[in-house]
Amino acid sequence: MSDLLSSYYLWVKALHVMAVISWMAGLFYLPRLYVYHVEGLQKAGVTRGSDMDLLFRHQEWLLLKAIMTPAMYATWIFGLMLVFTPGIVGWSEIWPWAKGSAVILMTVFHYWLGAQRIALAEGRNRLTGRQYRMANEFPTVLMIVIVLGVIVRF
Repeated sequence: MSDLLSSYYLWVKALHVMAVISWMAGLFYLPRLYVYHVEGLQKAGVTRGSDMDLLFRHQEWLLLKAIMTPAMYATWIFGLMLVFTPGIVGWSEIWPWAKGSAVILMTVFHYWLGAQRIALAEGRNRLTGRQYRMANEFPTVLMIVIVLGVIVRF
């Protein structure tokens, strides 16, 4: 198995990077959609169930279910394949543990966004546009930890 992983290392790495880019794009955009959803409905005086509300709910659902979640799974699968490729990860160093922790937190954030989508769809949202803007910074901080860990290998 390790010979197979070593043989396809560059392909797996390329697929991992593509999956990460897709996942990150969604993690950056979905909270922004929530901002537009919350503030747009308030500014327009639109009620839940209106055409505008339904459009936001559809966009949020599609982004999460059709793009982000498959990209997250692909990121995990290809990432674990890289982890199990011999000679790639030095487990005595700090960076793989920092990266792994950040990826786990990013996954938790992904599921939190999913819970927020349900709350918005059911009219149970309690967060403001400003709070969603602040939440939008969380994946950026995690991305910085991950990229510095992998590239600089601190």
